[in-house]
Amino acid sequence: MREVPPVEDLGEGLWSIPVPVPGNPIGFTYVYVLAATGGPVLIDTGWDHDASWTALVDGLARTGHRVDQVQGAVLTHFHADHSGLTGRLRAASEAWIAMHPRDIDVLARLAAHDQDARTASMIAQMTRAGFPDEDIEAFRSSPTLFRSPAAPDLALDDGERIDVPGLDLRAVWTPGHTPGHLCLHLRDRDLLFTGDHVLPRITPHVGQFPLDSAEGDPLGDFLASQERTGRLPDADRLLCLPSHEARFTGLTERTREIREHHEERLGRMADLLARGPATLWDVTSRLEWRRPWENMRVTARHMAASETAAHLRTLEERGLVARDDATTAPRWVAVTPAHLPP
Repeated sequence: MREVPPVEDLGEGLWSIPVPVPGNPIGFTYVYVLAATGGPVLIDTGWDHDASWTALVDGLARTGHRVDQVQGAVLTHFHADHSGLTGRLRAASEAWIAMHPRDIDVLARLAAHDQDARTASMIAQMTRAGFPDEDIEAFRSSPTLFRSPAAPDLALDDGERIDVPGLDLRAVWTPGHTPGHLCLHLRDRDLLFTGDHVLPRITPHVGQFPLDSAEGDPLGDFLASQERTGRLPDADRLLCLPSHEARFTGLTERTREIREHHEERLGRMADLLARGPATLWDVTSRLEWRRPWENMRVTARHMAASETAAHLRTLEERGLVARDDATTAPRWVAVTPAHLPP
C-alpha cells in the first residue's frame, strides 16, 4: 500500500487532498480544492469509505473550509475512486455534481441493473472470452461490488466553462479511459487537471465492455485523445495535476510515450495472432503483464482481458485482425494481405 502524502497548499487558493482508497494498491486519489466565490469547488471526491470521507472532511478543514461550504464538484470520470463520495458530499453540503454526459449515461445504465444481473453479465462475457471454469467459479464467489454514486446534476460538455464567477476552468473531453473522461484546464494559471487520462509513469486502464463487443473503439478514442491533449495550446508550459502519482510537466512528450506504449502492445498482439486463431483468453494469457499471469487474481485477469479486447478492437478497425464468431468463444486471427478485400 502506498503511503498517503499530506494535504498540500499549491498556492493561489488551490490545494490537493489525498483521499485514501482502503485495501487497494492504488493507495489514494488526489482531490483538488479550488477556492471560489460562493464556496470551494472540488475536482473529484474520492472513494466511498468512512476513512476516505474523514480524510476529505479533515483535508478541507486544513484548507480553511468546512465540507458544508463546498458549492460543487467536477468529476473527471465515473470510476468509484473519483466519484464515490458524491452522495455524502451532497448530503453534507447540497453541492452540485458535474460530469460529461457520456459518463452520466454509463452510470444510468449501470444503475438500471442490480448486482446479481451485473455479475451474471460479466460471467457470460468471461465464458465467451474462453476463461477456464476455475476462473469463472472464482469470480462468481467473489464478484466486484459496484456502488453507484449520486447522479450528477450537471452535464459538462467539451470546451464548456464551469459556471463559477472568477474561475476560468474549462472541460477538455478526453474519451478512452471512460467514454466521458474529462481533463480540466485552468487557463489563467496554465494548469491542467489530467484525472487518469495522463499519468506521469503508468498508463491508465483502457478496456472494452462487453469483452467481445464489435461496437466502439475505446483504445482508438484514447490514442486520439492523447494526441489532442499533447497539442493543447502551450502544452509544455502547463503544469499537469493528475489524480494519482505526482505533478509533472512535458505534456507533449508524455502523451507521445503513452501512444508509443500502446502501439508496441498492438504490435505484439498482431504477432501473436499471426501464429493462428486465438480466443481472448489465449491472447491475454500469453501477453506480458506487470504481475505474472499465474499470480493474478481473477478480477485482475478480467481487467487484463478487457484491456486486450480494446486493443483487438483497434486492430480490427485498422484491418489487421478479424474476428470469427462461428464458435461459442470468438477467435481472432491476423489478416494477411491475401485475405484483404480487393
